[in-house]
Amino acid sequence: MSTQKIRKTPWRLGTVAGGLAALLVAGTLVTANAQAAAGCRVAYAVSSQWPGGFTANVSVTNLGDPVNGWNLAWTFPSGQRVSQAWNATVTSSGSQVSATNVSYNGAIGTNATVSFGFNGSWTGTNTAPTSFTLNGVACTGNVGPTATPTASVSPSGSPTASPSVPPTGSPQPGNRMEMVAAMQPGWNLGNTFDAIPDETSWGNPRTTWEMLHHIRSQGYNSIRLPVTWSNHHGPAPDYTIDPTWLNRIREVVDWSLAEGFYVMVNLHHDSWQWINTYPTDRTNVLARYTALWSQLAATFRDHSPKLVFESINEPQFAGTSGDAESDQVLHELNVAFVRLVRRSGGNNATRLLVLPTLHTSGEQARMDALTTTFDQLNDPNLVATIHFYGWWPFSVNIAGGTRYDSNVEQDIVGTFDRAHQTFVSRGIPVIVGEWALLSYDYTRPGIIQRGELLKFFEAVGYHARIRKLTTMLWDAGSFLHRPELRWRDQGIYDMMRASLTTRSATASTDQVYVRRTGGITGQSLTLNLNGGTFRGLWQGSTQLASGTDYTVSGNTLTLTQAALTRLVGNRAYGVNATIEARFSQGVPWQVSIISYDPPTQAAATGTTSGLTIPTQFRGDQLATMEARYADGSPAGPANWTTYKEYWSNFQPDYAANTILLKPEFFAEVDDGPVTLTFHFWSGTQLTYLLTKSGSSVTGSPA
Repeated sequence: MSTQKIRKTPWRLGTVAGGLAALLVAGTLVTANAQAAAGCRVAYAVSSQWPGGFTANVSVTNLGDPVNGWNLAWTFPSGQRVSQAWNATVTSSGSQVSATNVSYNGAIGTNATVSFGFNGSWTGTNTAPTSFTLNGVACTGNVGPTATPTASVSPSGSPTASPSVPPTGSPQPGNRMEMVAAMQPGWNLGNTFDAIPDETSWGNPRTTWEMLHHIRSQGYNSIRLPVTWSNHHGPAPDYTIDPTWLNRIREVVDWSLAEGFYVMVNLHHDSWQWINTYPTDRTNVLARYTALWSQLAATFRDHSPKLVFESINEPQFAGTSGDAESDQVLHELNVAFVRLVRRSGGNNATRLLVLPTLHTSGEQARMDALTTTFDQLNDPNLVATIHFYGWWPFSVNIAGGTRYDSNVEQDIVGTFDRAHQTFVSRGIPVIVGEWALLSYDYTRPGIIQRGELLKFFEAVGYHARIRKLTTMLWDAGSFLHRPELRWRDQGIYDMMRASLTTRSATASTDQVYVRRTGGITGQSLTLNLNGGTFRGLWQGSTQLASGTDYTVSGNTLTLTQAALTRLVGNRAYGVNATIEARFSQGVPWQVSIISYDPPTQAAATGTTSGLTIPTQFRGDQLATMEARYADGSPAGPANWTTYKEYWSNFQPDYAANTILLKPEFFAEVDDGPVTLTFHFWSGTQLTYLLTKSGSSVTGSPA
């Protein structure tokens, strides 16, 4: 794995050795505005402590006129020292400490609060300081005399009034339904803090403020931070969380809150690493579970109400008699979680707490079980969560599930209807904490055809929106290219974004295949208008001519022979042109014009460790593969269907002109003849005959 170069940024340099705080604007040195506060209140809390070290959180409330640039000073009574800080620049001289704002939190409006934290060292005793000054004014908790506002200096040199900025972390108005609605849409920082053992272990780069800022700028209002804690805490009985790990999580939480996100933190892969043994090891698992949540509750006790806790990710249990008993086991842990957090006080007394169904399933029985928990707790700040990865055959491309069809549609509608009727209709909000398609991954292209994928994303956005469900996209790196902060497929992002407010039209396909040889005829596709109206076809900035290049009859769009002849050009294999249909609402629907000839295959010899079939694709692409024994019964894995799972059992390589049959396929194939049928997106089907004998395999075209 290549080494990422991490660029240092101002907000990552929490501890600074000292010096003049100043701004250099247009070549002129301008000191930061630091007018006096007219009264202030400070909450100082040690959230965790260990031999020789501790973590403290400091919240400063301005009780006077707005300030734009602040300095909080205090004296440590026991000689403590600050070693690392976040959300402030902290300097020390002996026991005298000074904390100044960083670039993004200098403004504190009247009655607004700003928070920062630090790690420190201590010996003997760790007595908390009791006296603070903000910009030289003692923080007594009382409102002092009104100060004359001091003008700040803009880059142009003209005076501007000091702004009153609502604090990030101030309580948000409204009830839980309104707060969860404000979280829409959400995004998961997947395969990062949930990675094992560390943040970058699963291939994603270290999270930066720039990345969070980019996600926020793309319209996301909430961020889920899946966190696996198993490798980052000490042994029983205390299970003390590693301070470095905890501070890293807090750093990203604080960055996210400062960007205006709602933030959700959970216990993630802990669910299957150790929580799943709870039915047979109640004492130890509960002790570990409560120890972790006790520390997290204390650490984030005074954080913004926009921070949300989720008890367990995808809970699952071993050693139960079935789902009904597992529901009861989950109920016990959810109840323990809620009561523990509520007892910790501060903002935790009313913080939104998210409770999952068993497996975060959208099945009615699982939702009904969770309603029992809600009824018992009778807590007005609880939220339900499920996950949604679509109709399984379509989500992984098995059993012929290559297209967005009525099965896929009804799976969305049924799941979201159940969530709405079970919870939302009762005033309990629902967060779809993860959603996507299981096998969508840029490293495994072709499993789900792009046009069919777009239809799914459009439908999920619409059906969630009209049922008032908040969705959080699962992104482990497949959607956002994190090193370059760009979407891997801008069209997919555009479709998802549009679905939040309107519907986009789609079509029966986004591919028109034209034979490379022979005559060209007109081709038709069906428009799914989704409430919009057709406005025309474009190729780039050029509008195609109605009647000459295309016709529309009802929902049928027909491309003429003349238009296709022009669009395929020299008829080189592959995509020769892209046109787009535009509508009265939503994003355009792009259609690729592709030249092809039917693929051809050649004989191959190999073993059950893998057979590579020479395949000349000739502009075409593989949709799926069937496998049958001589009697017509399904061959290979998933013996209930002849259609095998894309990529798990077979994999095309277009650059090498091959299709690989994998060991996983042969592991469940009997000796003797097997007939393969390869289905291509042009409609072409090729039949290929295999013979397996022990570990040897031969094959040839039929």
